Amino acid sequence: RMFHDDELEESEKFYVGQPRVLLLIYALYNTLVARSEMVCYFVIILNHMISASMITLVLPILIFLWAMLSVPRPSKRFWMTAIVYTEVAIVIKYFFQFGFFPWNKHVDYTKDKPYHPPNIIGIEKKEGYVHYDLVQLLALFFHRSILKCHGLWDEDEKGDSSSNKEDTDDELSLAGGRRDSSASLKSVNLAASVESIHVHFPEQQTAIRRKSSSSISQLSHRSSFSSHRSKRGKYTFKNFNHTTLSLYFLQCKLCAIKSHCGLCCFRTLQVYVPIRQFFYNLIHPDYSAVTDVYVLMFLADTVDFIIIVFGFWAFGKHSAAADITSSLSEDQVPEAFLVMVLIQFGTMVVDRALYLKKTVMGKVIFQVILVFGIHFWMFFILPGVTERKFSQNTVAQLWYFVKCVYFGLSAYQIRCGYPTRVLGNFLTKSYNYVNLFLFQGFRLVPFLTELRAVMDWVWTDTTLSLSSWICVEDIYAHIFILKCWRESEKRYPQPRGQKKKKVVKYGMGGMIIVLLICIVWFPLLFMSLIKSVAGITNKPLDVSITITLGGYQPIFTMSAQQNQLKSLDPNEFNDFLRSYRGNTAALQFLEGYAREDITRADLEGNSNSLWTISPPSRKKMIQGLLDFDADFTVVKKYEIFDFSFFSRTLEEVYPYYIKAPSDSLAKPIKQLLKDCKWENITVSLVQNGSEEGGREWWVLNQLGKRQKTPQESLELFIFSDKVSPPSLGFLAGYGIMGLYASVVLVIGKFVREFFSGISHSIMFEELPNVDRILKLCTDIFLVRETGELELEEDLYAKLIFLYRSPETMIKWTREKT
Repeated sequence: RMFHDDELEESEKFYVGQPRVLLLIYALYNTLVARSEMVCYFVIILNHMISASMITLVLPILIFLWAMLSVPRPSKRFWMTAIVYTEVAIVIKYFFQFGFFPWNKHVDYTKDKPYHPPNIIGIEKKEGYVHYDLVQLLALFFHRSILKCHGLWDEDEKGDSSSNKEDTDDELSLAGGRRDSSASLKSVNLAASVESIHVHFPEQQTAIRRKSSSSISQLSHRSSFSSHRSKRGKYTFKNFNHTTLSLYFLQCKLCAIKSHCGLCCFRTLQVYVPIRQFFYNLIHPDYSAVTDVYVLMFLADTVDFIIIVFGFWAFGKHSAAADITSSLSEDQVPEAFLVMVLIQFGTMVVDRALYLKKTVMGKVIFQVILVFGIHFWMFFILPGVTERKFSQNTVAQLWYFVKCVYFGLSAYQIRCGYPTRVLGNFLTKSYNYVNLFLFQGFRLVPFLTELRAVMDWVWTDTTLSLSSWICVEDIYAHIFILKCWRESEKRYPQPRGQKKKKVVKYGMGGMIIVLLICIVWFPLLFMSLIKSVAGITNKPLDVSITITLGGYQPIFTMSAQQNQLKSLDPNEFNDFLRSYRGNTAALQFLEGYAREDITRADLEGNSNSLWTISPPSRKKMIQGLLDFDADFTVVKKYEIFDFSFFSRTLEEVYPYYIKAPSDSLAKPIKQLLKDCKWENITVSLVQNGSEEGGREWWVLNQLGKRQKTPQESLELFIFSDKVSPPSLGFLAGYGIMGLYASVVLVIGKFVREFFSGISHSIMFEELPNVDRILKLCTDIFLVRETGELELEEDLYAKLIFLYRSPETMIKWTREKT
């Protein structure tokens, strides 16, 4: 060993000998220390999600537009700003908790109003108003202690002292040390007297490189303005980027001692110049650690898009969380949901364009617009649309948190810069089963592959036409899939002359057989299980009976509702089943119905309407009834059906048992009738008063009722079929034949193309080695990125010739020897 220390050895042994739980706690604490600034960001964003006020809105915006964009880490000024701002916010909230303020007298009435001014500002009176602010302050102080422990809290001053020693030589005095040095333009003491100013502009503009000491080896502070105090008390300003801007700044400073207007301009410039210089250094960095986190940004946007689609009810006016199928079936789209979808999709398209153009300036502008726009929409417009506070909208809070992750990734991408090479799809970097199936799933998403190809063609410099571009993309995708299969064959080789294992045959082949059988018999299985397993009982709400003799005025009309519609109790149901013991047809019919599917309707025998037939029609009907040789029609109309029966009398005219299907007309059940004969009913005419001026109505009574009642009445049993649940109604509504036509035949067409079209693609599928073709496609991407557009045309012509020449394809795809 080059270095050995007994104490360190003993410490290592002591640490290893600790319990696993304690080691886990140590590891978690070390992780917390290493990511203390991320903890601060998380607590600040969480506090804003809970409070959702203007007071807590400032720090999240500063995080995404200042802290996360700082290189290499947020400066001391930011952390001091966050600490002081949090302390001031706590004091302000505490001050406005007193009850003598007018808005604190009706807290229960105004606490849920999103546009109540105290709620918007964040000074409303509530329990636990300062809990999250105290946690935020604790996290900030914890991070401050970590920075101080590692010597990173005062690194700006240390870096300036070292740079002053290098730049001043004999001209600057080092006695002041940290006191006389300054880091940038924003640290200039503007209150000092300005009697004489010495302006120095170097002929050749170069950037200052600060030496890094042992404690600040990673420090890369970029500042374009440096001021130093000479022995004579004069100031020297050096501008290494914008000479004109520095001169204008100094002129404004000279005017500041002459007029108040000049002083205001100087103060404004004092704020503007550091901000402008910060973003200028961000767009034109001295060093660029290129990275590519576009995939993670795309995944964050995709998660947000899914949240909007499945939680769209949270972006509408009403908060009732209905399922997506029932909401879409109503053909109603909330305006806020539409705006959210369009914004989300639009940001994904713009982000793709910026990624392809590799423009950091455009990304910075887009980041600023998006940060301010999203916060304004989520915390000022959406609460008014939904009529509830943001802190009460869980879906919106989840969407905002994922969007904050996107903002953090975008800031990291801006800080590091875009990659100089964008070659192929991110899923095509490795050749294994995971990448293969993910890539094929990516290509199965409707319109995603086409949209990506067109966007890449629009925002990438190329000489290829759109059709040629799509051709190259399709060839590359096909070759990548073949490469994955060839790599899998190398990892799991099949010995020559050895038959396939039963595990492979019964595993793959058996799964395909089961899948095909399920597809063929899916409609029958679905329609059978949808009602027997997941079906919902469909009880009738109203049962109506109308009886008409011939074409005359109806003689009887009656309805049964509510308490007149009764379900059978267990004893009645068992007695009902026992009464058909030995009747095979009846028992077979009853197997499809449970006790809750049978409803007994008790209809009163007296008609609920008077018989208002005219005297001529009355005489004609009497003559027809007295003529025993003539046929007479008795029409009975039930709830949703009607039928005619030819009879001379009212014998065997009452069906007694009715089947009520969910999708067709009701019909009588002949299997439950004795000898398939309908029941008899008695009909009588009741008169109240004289024959000419009295009122008349008909009274019917059923013979052979199960429930013996002394008064005249009718009894009717309704067997209701189960209906499919609302969530699956869109499939069950097609029926068996509809499912076969729309599902099975369509899937069968694709399966048939897979099994019957193999012979036409042998020369493009059975390629032993695709490395040369894959390298050719990659070379096309590479020369396109480097701007060699003429070479791109030549390589594309070579690729097309290769696919047009089978002989050349055979030579190119031979195994390497």
